Amino acid sequence: MKQLILFALITACLISCQPAADKLSEENLVLVKKYLVAVESNDTTAMDSLMADNYKGYGPSVGDSATKTEALENWKYNMANFYESIKYTHYQNIAVTVKEGEEAEPGNWVSNWAYCTIKYKDGRGPVNVWVNAVYKIENGKIVKSRTFYNEADVLRQLGYEFTKANN
Repeated sequence: MKQLILFALITACLISCQPAADKLSEENLVLVKKYLVAVESNDTTAMDSLMADNYKGYGPSVGDSATKTEALENWKYNMANFYESIKYTHYQNIAVTVKEGEEAEPGNWVSNWAYCTIKYKDGRGPVNVWVNAVYKIENGKIVKSRTFYNEADVLRQLGYEFTKANN
């Protein structure tokens, strides 16, 4: 009987106790979801509150990067002048902890795979694009992001044609 009670007690503790890593992962997933909602609603105040002061964003091109201030100013400009709306029609977020790696910087990350629909103020589009973004989270804030999407496909959907340059 003592063994049964001990087993029940251990089982109850295991079920009721959530590991700290799981709790952190859940908090990071909630943070990124809040950020995506802020993007969709063009809420730069919320975006600002979710990004660390030392935030650095990269992509989609290899040489693209922006500080927090630059990213927010770019966002405000693009929403005022180009985008009518951005909608995440399908997305999946996954939290992971990277322990080591040469290119994969150690830390807590959330990976977001999203199908986005972008409408433009000038009537072009809409554009539908698969976007992958990964967010590094520290102390409840986004400190880094890397965003990847097919820029050529977006331009093609907007009516651009590609030709070989004469060199």
